[in-house]
Amino acid sequence: MADSAPLGLAAFALTTFLLSLFNAGLLPEAGEPVVFPLAAFYGGLAQFVAGLFEFRNNDTFGATAFTSYGAFWLASRALETFYANRIPEDQLPLYVGWSLLAWGLFTAYVWIGSLKVSVAVNAVLLLLTATFVLLGIGDVIGSAAIVRAGVYLGLVTTLAAWYASAAGVLDDTVGRTILPVGHR
Repeated sequence: MADSAPLGLAAFALTTFLLSLFNAGLLPEAGEPVVFPLAAFYGGLAQFVAGLFEFRNNDTFGATAFTSYGAFWLASRALETFYANRIPEDQLPLYVGWSLLAWGLFTAYVWIGSLKVSVAVNAVLLLLTATFVLLGIGDVIGSAAIVRAGVYLGLVTTLAAWYASAAGVLDDTVGRTILPVGHR
C-alpha cells in the first residue's frame, strides 16, 4: 500500500499557503472564498482520508496527525459557514484564539512524536506549533502584530510541509533519496 503521508502533507501545505496569503493581505480579500472549498475538500477531506490510510498502514502517528488536521480544516470550514455568526462578533477572536492555542498544545505533543519520524516532518510540526501559538495568543489578547507574525510563520510552515511532501513523492517515484529528510 502506498504511503499517504505525502498527500496529507501536500493537502495541509496548499490549503495553509493559500489561506495565509489572504490573511497576510498578499491577495485581495475579495478572492478569499476560493479557500473555502479547498479547506473542505483538500485540506479537510483529502487529509482526513490520508489519516485513515495511515491507520491501515499501522502508523499511529500519521493516522492521528492527518486525521486530526483534516478534521481541523473541516471544523474550521463549518465554523465559518454555520456557527461563527452565533458568537458575538467582538468575542469571536477570543474563542477562536483559545481554539488555536488548544491546537498548538495538540501539535506540540505530536511534534514530540515526530522526533522518530523524519527531520522534515519534525520541522513542519515545530513550525506549526509556533504558528498556532502565535495566532492564538494574538487573537486572545487582540494583537494584530502577533497574529501577523503567526500568519507569516504559517507561510514558512507551508514551505516545510511541501518539502516533506515532495521528499516522500520523489523518493517513492525514483526509488532513491532525492531530498534529505532524515528518515529513520
